Amino acid sequence: MAKIKLAPPWVTFAKETAEMFRHDPEVHVVFDDENYRLTLYVDSGAKAEALSQLLPDQKEFGNVTLYVNVVPANGFVGVPTAMADVFQTAFKGNDAFSFVKRIRGIFTNDLTYVVFKNKVVQYFNDDLGDIYGQCSTLYENIAHNLFGVMEGVFFCTDLPEETGALYGTQKAACPLGEWP
Repeated sequence: MAKIKLAPPWVTFAKETAEMFRHDPEVHVVFDDENYRLTLYVDSGAKAEALSQLLPDQKEFGNVTLYVNVVPANGFVGVPTAMADVFQTAFKGNDAFSFVKRIRGIFTNDLTYVVFKNKVVQYFNDDLGDIYGQCSTLYENIAHNLFGVMEGVFFCTDLPEETGALYGTQKAACPLGEWP
């Protein structure tokens, strides 16, 4: 019988961060479990600035505080303050990211939809249901955990490829329905 090993929530947060940026060649995630420190080494100054705006400096897990540091390779560079542009800069070159869509609000601020690719990430002893074309919202769920609730920002997942081909490009299933 296999032994079940549970990880504390700060380790899960660190693993989710590493998974989110695993395919990004400009971001390298290092986790120090003994000192409760998560460090992101970023090759681009603009991307480092965007990530430092999005990620919390510290995250509380009961009596444990996880410190999150973003270290740029060549100094911080200013980035735009519009949330759509910040997310576009933070995820540029990341294989998990699809696109950002900003919709002008009538009575409120702009609404920003951050859309991730529909990818199956297979873990040991995982459910194989997504092999049959169901939507995999792994990156969307990780984004909710990493960035938390942000006013006017919604995390979404691309529609499966065969569905997207019917509608054309940049189509996603989001909280307010589908949009071109």
